[in-house]
Amino acid sequence: MPPYSSVPEAGTAFVPVAADRLELGEGIRLLQDGRIVLVDILTGRLLSLPDTPDAALRVLARLEEPLGAVAPIGADGGFLAAAGTGFARLAPDGTVLARRRLAGLDGPPPQRMNDAVCDAQGRVWAGSMAYDATPGAGVLHRLDPDGTVTTVLRDLTVPNGPAFSPDGATLYLADSAEGTVYAHRVDPATGGLSERNVLFRLSAGGGSPDGMTVDAEGRLWSAVWGAGQVRCYSPDGILLLTLDLPARRPTSVCLTGSHLLVTTARYGLGVPGPLDGAVLSTPCAVTPLATATVPPERHTC
Repeated sequence: MPPYSSVPEAGTAFVPVAADRLELGEGIRLLQDGRIVLVDILTGRLLSLPDTPDAALRVLARLEEPLGAVAPIGADGGFLAAAGTGFARLAPDGTVLARRRLAGLDGPPPQRMNDAVCDAQGRVWAGSMAYDATPGAGVLHRLDPDGTVTTVLRDLTVPNGPAFSPDGATLYLADSAEGTVYAHRVDPATGGLSERNVLFRLSAGGGSPDGMTVDAEGRLWSAVWGAGQVRCYSPDGILLLTLDLPARRPTSVCLTGSHLLVTTARYGLGVPGPLDGAVLSTPCAVTPLATATVPPERHTC
């Protein structure tokens, strides 16, 4: 077993990697071809990092609906997106090739897709939430490679940051409104969930767990909205590391092997600071898990 209690090393000085300031950045991913992609949820944009930090983010796609997160499709350059009230398949040039609307998300209360992740079997796990964060309106959905959509969990509020352990047997899911991250046992063969435990719960006023990722040693990295922090936990919920950011609302995290990247948001801030909404980076020599991909033979969503 890897040394789960080991404390990872990371820099403490975060700098922006692009000139943009996003409204609600999220879903940052390292692709197999080395590109880093992310979304600006409320503007419906899929973006990639520029070559230099003084340049603007590249726009890969622009949807006329909120874009919660994407999963790459094989190596063809396309994406499976959690967007609007369901899923969409995007061509490499950003063209929408297919859409799948999910029943019940039009309301009341009206809802939208939020964070999502693909597992090693090519299943896409995506949360939905009410625009006004109505308690209990959130749902976790699973889109299987054969096109079947299953309602996995109900009675959530703001499901966020789904992430899997290295062996695929544990699903980590935050309910940001509760300040809680849960660990669910998963059958990797079927995607079925069984036992659920509270991994950790943040104290009132201590921020909200948002986007998450797992490294190759099984440690869980969580952006903490409202606290201006990224925190790293062992698989049994022990806090190993806290990093303070120059932005108040971090939303998602990505490990590249040499750096830790963090998206942030300006949304809801009356007077945003100079780095609120920036994509931030600091040195961090921690090995990531490879980003799982959707099977390329899936032609519809």
